[in-house]
Amino acid sequence: MAEPGITNALKFRQLNIIFLLFTSEVIVGKIHYSIREEMESGAFVGNIAEDLGLNIRRLSVRKLRLTSADKRQCLEVNSQTGILFAKERIDREQLCGQMPTCILSFEIVVEEPLEMYRGEVEILDINDNSPSFPESAVLLRIAETMAPGSRFPLESALDPDVGTNTVTSYNISPNEHFGLKVETAEDGSKIVELLLKKPLDRERQSSFQLILTATDGGSPPRSGSAQILITVLDSNDNAPAFDSNIYKVSLAENSPRGSLVVSVHATDPDEGPNAEVTYSFSNRVPQKMQELFSLDPRTGEIRVQGRVDYEEASSYSLDVQAVDNGSPGNVGRSKILINVIDVNDNAPEILLTSLSQVVLEDSAPGTVTALINVIDRDSGKNGEVNCEIPKNVPFKLQTSSSGHYKLITSDMLDRETAPLHNITILAKDSGSPPLSTNKIIQISVSDINDNAPRFPRPMDTVYVMENIAPGASIFAVTAFDPDLDQNSYITYSFIESRIQDLPLSNYLTLNSMNGTIYALRSFDYEQIKNFQIQVQARDAGVPPLSSSATLNVIILDQNDNAPVIVSPSAQSGSAAVEIVPQSAAQGYLVTKIIATDADSGQNARLHYQVLKATDPSLFSVGLNSGEIRTAREILDQDAITQTLVILVKDNGQPSLSSTVRINFSILGNITEIYSESRNLMTNPEYDSDINLYLIVILGSTSFIFLVTIILLIGIKCKQDRSAIEDYNSPSCCYRLEDSHSDFHPRPTLEESLNYTAAGDIVRMPETRHYAVCLSPESAKSDFLYLKPYTPPVPQEQY
Repeated sequence: MAEPGITNALKFRQLNIIFLLFTSEVIVGKIHYSIREEMESGAFVGNIAEDLGLNIRRLSVRKLRLTSADKRQCLEVNSQTGILFAKERIDREQLCGQMPTCILSFEIVVEEPLEMYRGEVEILDINDNSPSFPESAVLLRIAETMAPGSRFPLESALDPDVGTNTVTSYNISPNEHFGLKVETAEDGSKIVELLLKKPLDRERQSSFQLILTATDGGSPPRSGSAQILITVLDSNDNAPAFDSNIYKVSLAENSPRGSLVVSVHATDPDEGPNAEVTYSFSNRVPQKMQELFSLDPRTGEIRVQGRVDYEEASSYSLDVQAVDNGSPGNVGRSKILINVIDVNDNAPEILLTSLSQVVLEDSAPGTVTALINVIDRDSGKNGEVNCEIPKNVPFKLQTSSSGHYKLITSDMLDRETAPLHNITILAKDSGSPPLSTNKIIQISVSDINDNAPRFPRPMDTVYVMENIAPGASIFAVTAFDPDLDQNSYITYSFIESRIQDLPLSNYLTLNSMNGTIYALRSFDYEQIKNFQIQVQARDAGVPPLSSSATLNVIILDQNDNAPVIVSPSAQSGSAAVEIVPQSAAQGYLVTKIIATDADSGQNARLHYQVLKATDPSLFSVGLNSGEIRTAREILDQDAITQTLVILVKDNGQPSLSSTVRINFSILGNITEIYSESRNLMTNPEYDSDINLYLIVILGSTSFIFLVTIILLIGIKCKQDRSAIEDYNSPSCCYRLEDSHSDFHPRPTLEESLNYTAAGDIVRMPETRHYAVCLSPESAKSDFLYLKPYTPPVPQEQY
């Protein structure tokens, strides 16, 4: 069921559609609607789409909209259905006042193709206002000497409605003395006067209470009333009379304050105080008009005291009265009609009803870019407007109708030469002096995709620290595209490649929006030191254009590997064992620590230092070489077992380190070794059968081995005496060499024997170099052992 507001609108709406033919294809018709005032918000006015024959299905695409030059927007159109409806409750009296015809003009604009229609809605008056009197009670003082037929002006009732809905009749409560005299003035208003029908006799009746009722011509009619309180007096029986019942004057708008409008004059035939007249505005004159004009109570001069604006009101009607000083005072009334003359005080207004702020670069000449409406609130010549734009732009104005223009292209556009056009529209009226207004509009020239994205450098280098956290940003590539909009919208991607036989996507990911490259995993410098990737930048044009850049990714080493001690090697959970002859002099090379570090640079630069020692004064270690030498001669009171804990650290930040524990056995000659072994065998502490068997086996094997060595040395001493002199001692020196090994400096005595002073079994290396020195004067023998060379292998740290 339709709403009551819409039903009433359909019931009372008067639709007139007038199609006007113009040479322009933009303004193609004019429609006229009539609706009653006081319709609720959302009330139906008319179906623009149906009345104009527009396709409703394409309304949303064609962007139907309503424009109006009025400051108050009372109407609105549904862009989907084309239905014109009231935006708010419409009060005709508030919009148009007492004007006989109330018209709301508007323009309808549809695009693609661009068309414009002109329309107007006439607001019909309804009888929604009752007549009312300025005052609820009228006090009249009437002398009893007044002759029958005397008239007493009464305040007319006010009704904001117009036409038949305004006041049409007056009546008064029945009585034998008074009646009403109603006349119609030139402006159509009713002048009501109280008519004395029968002479008064104050002594018989000194007062009257009458009810004056005003009724309008609406259907149903409305009425209003006021009480007339009449006091019967004697004496002053003549009212002041104006020179003219109506004064008609003209006044230029914007007249300065104090300007004389008119001077009224009234006379009273009475004498003395009864003939003294005071002028004033009647109660019917609104307060706003009394603020606009002033009336001198003595001289009757009406002057301007506010701002007179033709655009607000083209005429004014003032009711003035003259009251004498009699008792009671009589009142004479007159009307002032002021016609306001328009002057050129309003500059033209430029309204953009439609504007295409972006124009295609390849648009053909004659393309419509804007619809312009120029209005001037003045009238006559003051309201005639000419519009123009500069000559040095590729645009021109084309007149479509009075006050309406189209801005079209006049030449081909070139974005590379002028990507933006600032067009000044100048509107100038024909007043004297003329007034003008200018408005600047900006029109951008859209681009076509003729530029590929460009990288600042086609090849770049990226340094990435190893062990970087997954998800961390390592680099951001940026390309520039001089095109606009989507033609310059760049997305980034990798050109697929492989790193160590794995897809690039296993290592890196790329933010396609901003070009930021993220690591998906940590990089290990020891496994991969550098690789190369290619990044492609692609715009969003049609067709898209692209370019690429190459990135050389270099992995930077981080100190993440501790030194690995290769030599001396030790069994897991035990210390390395070295043999030192008691006869070793100061600076004697006992052994050398060999360590490696998988890092590079400063992270792989190793330093050696003694962390802990049984006797810190006996051994020293080379800071950079790792060589362990005797710091002094070995004394008899020195313990035969010495322990060193060597710290090997790199030069990284922070530094990483490893330690190795070395046990040194200080031994005399071979006889002492054998004697010590026998002592161990007879020691009650090693009374175990297993230990005894091991000691016997080791002792026997060592004895046979030593005898064999002594025999070989004896033979060698006869052939070469020079070796003995090299050691500055009266001894024989021989070198035993295995043909399957390379020479290595000085093996330890531990590697020459199958046991240590502690009785531990030691593996005999297969490859050895020996330099054996025996003293012929003593049963003891000194051995110089050269340590075998073995390839570096990682050992467990101590």
